[in-house]
Amino acid sequence: MDEMLLLTRITLVCLICCSLVSSGLACGPGRGYGRRRHPKKLTPLAYKQFIPNVAEKTLGASGRYEGKITRNSERFKELTPNYNPDIIFKDEENTGADRLMTQRCKDKLNSLAISVMNQWPGVKLRVTEGWDEDGHHSEESLHYEGRSVDITTSDRDRSKYGMLARLAVEAGFDWVYYESKAHIHCSVKAENSVAAKSGGCFPGSASVILRDGRNKLVKDLNPGDKVLAADEQGNLVFSDFMMFIDKDPESRRVFYVIETEEPHKQIALTAAHLLFVADSNATAGFHSIKAAFASKVKPGQRVFINEGVGSQVKPVAVKRIYLEEYEGSFAPVTAQGTIVVDQVLASCYAVIEEHRWAHWAFAPVRLSYGVASLLFSKDNLLTNSTVQDGGVHWYSNALYQLGTWVLDKGSFHPLGMSINSS
Repeated sequence: MDEMLLLTRITLVCLICCSLVSSGLACGPGRGYGRRRHPKKLTPLAYKQFIPNVAEKTLGASGRYEGKITRNSERFKELTPNYNPDIIFKDEENTGADRLMTQRCKDKLNSLAISVMNQWPGVKLRVTEGWDEDGHHSEESLHYEGRSVDITTSDRDRSKYGMLARLAVEAGFDWVYYESKAHIHCSVKAENSVAAKSGGCFPGSASVILRDGRNKLVKDLNPGDKVLAADEQGNLVFSDFMMFIDKDPESRRVFYVIETEEPHKQIALTAAHLLFVADSNATAGFHSIKAAFASKVKPGQRVFINEGVGSQVKPVAVKRIYLEEYEGSFAPVTAQGTIVVDQVLASCYAVIEEHRWAHWAFAPVRLSYGVASLLFSKDNLLTNSTVQDGGVHWYSNALYQLGTWVLDKGSFHPLGMSINSS
């Protein structure tokens, strides 16, 4: 049995490679294969503009202040020095403090350094302020935790700072502020922050509808359960639940709660999860839908709900969107690739804003599940399927890693999938 499982996994990985390479070749601006994607047009930030457009220490940005780190504190081990030769550190104190930062901040800063050199050959990224151990910043500044940096370009050309801020956003900083004519302020979420985890999930309290009409919590789903979903025409169908691609029953994460007008429904998803929407001016009907990241959904757009009457989902306007923490996070995948959660239709996929590509990439999983369902009874599917005990599924990890090789960075949600997180 172990040999069969190993052979199945090897086969699946080979198929993943083929599917992702094909996706990468077809991801150009046209429908033809082998065309290169045009570079993304970047718009400089305006003076005093900040992205995202919320306060720095809120869940939608870098999260709350967690306390000052000193050299003698237990949390000092959270800081790591950055010796990247492509970054100039001002280091006014001559203590090396500006080089100390969290790993997340270091990763984003190193990514930004590459972007700066690509944008302006011969120019390097310059850090004027990093970790502050001397109390030079305002109370509860993230500089005291090594989670923020103030940056300029090495030539100190202030005409570049608006674009520098934009590059910082693209590099993945969780909050970027064109704070001063003299520098750009950037910060990140805490390493252990629930807000730093994303991927694509529903909370443990979310529910689905089974074929017998009962509601069942997403966290309690078992392979073979028939759950309500929708086909490509928007017709409601029941589809097999196959596996969780992310499963974490204990930690708390930040979810986007999307609430509709009458009839009142709401669904909670992580930022990078895909939801089916239609523009407010789109004609009624399922043909006008598109898959969008939960973080991009806007009030006035239409989402699609199940009212329990009729055979198709119904469009309804989004009333408001807010952020909330929930316990547990689960990413179920059905054979149909869609799922109705809390009466709202959503995609089973996340991280990349192309539902069809993602569904195609999961074809080997559907094949494997189909074979398993023929060979085993439903009671045995749990032990013979691709469901994992917890964390991100190995198949999702493989897809993500391969995707980063063949697709450009802009193809992924900035909060993407944290491989090391659950």
